[in-house]
This record gives sequence, C-alpha cells and structure tokens, in this order.
Amino acid sequence: MTALFAPLSSLRRRPGRTLLTALGTALGIATIVALLAVAGGAEHAAGEFYSLGASDLGLFQKAAADPTTSVLSTTLIPKLRRTPGIADATPLLLLVGEVSRAPGAIVFGADPSGFLTQRLVFSSGRMLTSRRQIVVGDQLARQLHLAVGDTLRVHGRPLTVVGIYHIGVAYQDQGAFVDMPLAQSIAGMDGETTTIAVKLGVTERPAAAKRTIAQRFPGLTVIADAQEATRAGANAQLVSNAALVIAVLALLIGGIGVINTMLMSVVERRSEFALLSAVGWSRWQVAGRVLVEGVVTTVIGAAIGLPVGVLGADWLVSELGAQEFVAPRTTAWGLGRGLLVGVLIGVLGGLYPAWRAARVSPAQALAQG
Repeated sequence: MTALFAPLSSLRRRPGRTLLTALGTALGIATIVALLAVAGGAEHAAGEFYSLGASDLGLFQKAAADPTTSVLSTTLIPKLRRTPGIADATPLLLLVGEVSRAPGAIVFGADPSGFLTQRLVFSSGRMLTSRRQIVVGDQLARQLHLAVGDTLRVHGRPLTVVGIYHIGVAYQDQGAFVDMPLAQSIAGMDGETTTIAVKLGVTERPAAAKRTIAQRFPGLTVIADAQEATRAGANAQLVSNAALVIAVLALLIGGIGVINTMLMSVVERRSEFALLSAVGWSRWQVAGRVLVEGVVTTVIGAAIGLPVGVLGADWLVSELGAQEFVAPRTTAWGLGRGLLVGVLIGVLGGLYPAWRAARVSPAQALAQG
C-alpha cells in the first residue's frame, strides 16, 4: 500500500516539475478538445447547410468541392416535382462575398413563392416581390443596423430592404434572400442554380426517395443528414482529414513532452531509484512508480486542458472570424476522448522512462551519487 501511494508523495515534493509536466500535457489535450469541438460544430453547420433547413433532402452536383461550386440546371425542377414521393422542389442559388459590408454573409437566390421562403417569419416588413428588393436575416440586420426601407448593396446593386426575417438557421439568419433571376444574373448562371431543396411526401421515407432520385437523375449527390454532409464535398473531407492529422500531432507532441520530462526526472533521481532497488524494490515496482507518476501528472494536465480546450475553441473561431458559420459543439463524448487521450499520453510517455528507471544499477548509481 505504501508503494502504491509513493508516486503521489513524490509529485507533492516536486510541485514545480509536476506543474510543468501537467501544463505540457494540458496544451496537447486542449488542442485536441478544441479541434473536436470545432469539428463537431462544422459537422452540425454542414448538416444544416446541406439539408437546407425546411427541406428533407438537398441535391447537389456530384463531386462538387462544396455547395457554392455546385451547378444544376433548373430544368430538373419540374421533373423532380413529377417524381413519385416528392411533394415539392425549389432551387436555391448561393452567392458568397457579394455584400461588401459583410463579406461573410451568404445571399440566397430563391423563388419567393417556394416552400423554403414560406418558412421565413418576418419581425418587420414582408416577402420581396421584385428583383430590386431584398429580405434580410435579423442577425445580419443587427450587424449592419438595417431596417425596412434601407438600402443594401449586393454585387454593387442597390436593393431595398422590404423585410427582416428569422428562420432559426444561423447561416440563413446571418444572410439574405433575393429573387432567383437576380441571383442568376449576378452569378452569370442563367437557367442554373447551385442546389435544389426537396420536400418529401408525408409518407415517403428519405432512403427510398434517395434511391429513386439516384436512379432517375445520375450525377446528383443527395444529402439527408449531417453525417452524409461531412462526406459530400472534397473540402469537407480535406478539413476532416486535416483535423485528424492535427489531433494525432497533438498526441505525439504531448507524448514527447511527457517522455522528455519524465526522462529528466529519471536522470535526476537515479540515486533514489538505486536506493529503492537496494532496499528490496523489484524492477517492476520501480517502473510502476515512474509510470503511475506519468499517468497521475497527465490526468492533472487533462483536468486543466479540458476547460481550456472548450474556451479555446470559442476563441479560435472568434479570432478566425468564422463564428458566422461555425459554433463549436462540446459533447460529453468529446470531453471523454480528451480525458482518455490524457491517460494514454501518460502511459505512452511514461513507458520508456519507466524502463530506464528499472534498469538503474544500484551499485553504479550510488557510487556516482
């Protein structure tokens, strides 16, 4: 029992070294937690983006890097409406970077009578009725201090704000809607759109509708949920793979930091380990002591790193100016993985130093001491 608690007393006797080791581990864990939170938020945003709020399915050009690069012909709309199981279909054209006062705002070209725009709840004003009008999300209106009757320029064209709406989808409440022909004119996509939102019949199952659409309209990517959204575009896969690589690097950096600190500890305490061996401690007991110290230290680091990672995710998104598109999502599973990584770092980082400590020769170490 004394041997079990010996590492804890050793950590208390050397608070400076313990704190530095814990902080090194905390940095790696905070990085991983922050990445997981941002990735979770991106996945959620992608799900909203691809599923298009009120629609059951979102249709995009197959192999498009992201929704804004998709190009679909509007001649598909009447054909989709005649497809069994589909109640309605409406085009949506995405314009990015066209509002000079808010470069991050997305302007949606849409049919004012389509089922997507019918969901807009207006706090003031009404739906647009001409190409010279625009309706603005309440978050964008607050950001730009807009009211009904004001003018907002889109691609240099002055448009009159006739309504301010709220739909409950962040990227749409931070954007605006214009008439589809105007959006097509701005984008140079006459007769084309970037995506088509599909509303299914009451009894139609998404899986069955996806199979039907895939058979009748080759070349379309059909998105029904967030998991599919993260695999839909090349950019999404690139971001996902980059996050994985950075998480692995954080694990390696944290492990190397622990190994380095623990090795320094072993070198400094050769005489201590030699004395333990001289009084009857086995090599397994000495190695176990060093290993437990590493695990306990990294658990302390995890306790610091978890909240820092949560706060760091919000800070990172804010500093990058991406809060309009991504809201970090911290889950219990994400925090659990951070804690698991902390313990794993402690085990991996302590293995080699533990092996070195177990091989200290009592006679040689005491003679050198």
